[in-house]
Amino acid sequence: MDKKYGVYICTGCGIGDVLDMEELCAVTEEKSFPVKIHPFLCGKEGVELIKKDIDDEGINTLVIAGCSRRVNFDIFKFEGCIIDRVNIREQAVWSHPRSEFPALTEEQKDDGEHYDSLQMLAEDYLRMGMAKVEKIDLPEPSLLETLSRKILVIGGGITGISAAIDAAKAGYDVTIVEKESFLGGYAAKLRKQLPVADPYDSLIPPVIESKIKEIEAYPNITIKTDTVVARIAGQPGDFIVTFKKPGEKIRFDVPYPLPEEMKLDEKGNELEAEKQHELFMEYNKGKEDILEIDPDGEKFGAVVLAAGWRPYEPEKDEFAHLGFGDLPDVVTNTQFEEIAAKGKIARPSDGKEAKSVVFIQSPGKGDDDNDFDYAGSVTSLVALKQAKYIREDYDDGKAYIFYQHMRTPGLSENFYRNIQDDDGIFMTKGEVISVSKNGDGMIVEADNTLLGEKVKVKTDMVVLATGMVPVTADDPVVNLAYRQGPAFRDIGLFNGYCDSNFICFPYETQRTGVYAAGCVRRNMTIEESVEDAAGAALKAIQCIESTNRGVSVHPRSGDMTIPDFFFQRCTQCKRCTEECPFGALDDDEKGTPKVNPTRCRRCGTCMGACPERIIGFADYSIDSVGSMIKAISVPSEDDYDEPPLRIVGLVCENDAYPALDIAGLNRLSYSAKVRFVPVRCLGSVNVVWIKDALAKGMDGIFLLGCKHGDDYQCHFVKGSELAEIRMKKIGEALSSLALEEERVAQFEVAIDDYDKLPKMINEFVEMVEELGPNPFKGF
Repeated sequence: MDKKYGVYICTGCGIGDVLDMEELCAVTEEKSFPVKIHPFLCGKEGVELIKKDIDDEGINTLVIAGCSRRVNFDIFKFEGCIIDRVNIREQAVWSHPRSEFPALTEEQKDDGEHYDSLQMLAEDYLRMGMAKVEKIDLPEPSLLETLSRKILVIGGGITGISAAIDAAKAGYDVTIVEKESFLGGYAAKLRKQLPVADPYDSLIPPVIESKIKEIEAYPNITIKTDTVVARIAGQPGDFIVTFKKPGEKIRFDVPYPLPEEMKLDEKGNELEAEKQHELFMEYNKGKEDILEIDPDGEKFGAVVLAAGWRPYEPEKDEFAHLGFGDLPDVVTNTQFEEIAAKGKIARPSDGKEAKSVVFIQSPGKGDDDNDFDYAGSVTSLVALKQAKYIREDYDDGKAYIFYQHMRTPGLSENFYRNIQDDDGIFMTKGEVISVSKNGDGMIVEADNTLLGEKVKVKTDMVVLATGMVPVTADDPVVNLAYRQGPAFRDIGLFNGYCDSNFICFPYETQRTGVYAAGCVRRNMTIEESVEDAAGAALKAIQCIESTNRGVSVHPRSGDMTIPDFFFQRCTQCKRCTEECPFGALDDDEKGTPKVNPTRCRRCGTCMGACPERIIGFADYSIDSVGSMIKAISVPSEDDYDEPPLRIVGLVCENDAYPALDIAGLNRLSYSAKVRFVPVRCLGSVNVVWIKDALAKGMDGIFLLGCKHGDDYQCHFVKGSELAEIRMKKIGEALSSLALEEERVAQFEVAIDDYDKLPKMINEFVEMVEELGPNPFKGF
């Protein structure tokens, strides 16, 4: 498009009261951009002013200076126009009061000693906005040639059945696959289930039978039992799925990535891409490459993963002190449920009545008060449920529950109270020390109880509250034909659960278009699983409809951009393919990237990874951000006797940028020597920006983004982690230039850490001041 520029500056919200608007408008003369000011741009008259210029003068590239782009985004939305919002309210005027950053007096102006820090800050932000719009283009939607609106549900348990029904009710065709010969999953094996409706105080018959009858009645649901997924190729809206029988070997079984050690030669050097691909095909002999599409595959738009869980299987002697493995009447909660489903509770050892049963919620090893692995509120509630079985079967039955943590969230508390009122059920916090044989029964000994003394209980059976292991801990299940491999990456960090971000995006996995529900996310009750299924089904529908419009899903919902490659300069280094958190890029046998647009979440990690800087987006690129940094004025000794330092903050727009806005909203102040450049994710930060900033004379650079690690909050999963790795490498480059490594830093911040930002920023500025000016300043 032929750009016609217009700059609009709002003087409302105190902006015009503290800034010299004449001087601010003069900045636009540097690029000969026309400029207009208005006291209330977001008001009706202000919007009409802009619309009139668009209609009458053909303005199509707008720089709007005023409030943060995070507010009034719907008001300043003009179709067919490039727009950049310059934040001179929250991150300039509101966070830099004149009481701390006074305006210059007439005598101080142009004396070579004094400067107006706030005015310079606002002017720099305006320059950065003008530089940006020169380098970006208007995005266009990336549409698939053909789109499928069918939804695949993997798993025929209560979660999968519920998800399929919900999607079908919304008008979508659904196929549900189950590896067993019947639907129902574990829910079909229960004697009774926890309450799902008011008053939530009594056990109820399993609801699974009615659910199975309901799903069988839907004409738009196809049920495939004795079926597993061999591979899922393609991308959201265009997934090509190959099915097979369990245990069957076919050529479209998904291939597995080449082990890292096989990518190296005898000297430890990485093999060429083509050699790696050759070894990859040998390693997966008999299987087709991921880029080979099954001509007989079925097409789907999105996937709901509801594959469920398996019982935790204790290793030999793991719970020897509890008698498990040695005493036949010591069983897991799953084994106990199987016994209960057959009728009255009886001992496995001899079939005699089990009228006294002890339920152990914690292994009780030394000082560790943790519950069994993969346990949680569900295992607490199951213990209460199974204790009730004893009371139902035997009028004189006794159940004893020893726990370290009793979790009964929400309205489940009503059921807990009902159990408390049962005279035959005894509950106490305590550490079980031992379980030993006692005649034809057993003795359970517990310490540190609420009674403050050791307790010994004679019992017929002991039940261990072992946990619920997500099936994704053992098997990829989805079997994605992605170059990064068939499974979700790094889920070993999270015990095999396949969520990409518990805090920000439930249901969403690290693979766009694949939505997790039920116990592959966390252990859940039947009631919770049914609710979870609805959420995942809605996410799958949202994904299909977003794909149909050519826009991104979460977290950059509505974003039309996709990564653009200048392949002539691609060196096939494969960094973009390997570092993408979502597996959006595959590559061919030569290592050339292959973009799958609807897999992409527009984080820009590929752009940050590329050493050749050949990847960009229409409205976000190496050049656009680099130009913003270069637009910042860097005063030198030619301008002032003691020129102020200039520091650049590359700020993640997901947590850090809004935290800065909240700091401004609360009138928290910090150094005016810092210029913030918003980035999509710290993973998108290319080291060339840092090199260019230092070369221009910037005195310091810091990255401000989401927390990473075991409790990561990065909206794009690995962005902050990848940025940290890159920052360590750039330290070596700084040393070679005789620049201190401390001039470049990375900080973590959550959105609610806004009150910590001023100290964090000011301490970095003070540290840079101690180092002194950048020696390259002025060159």
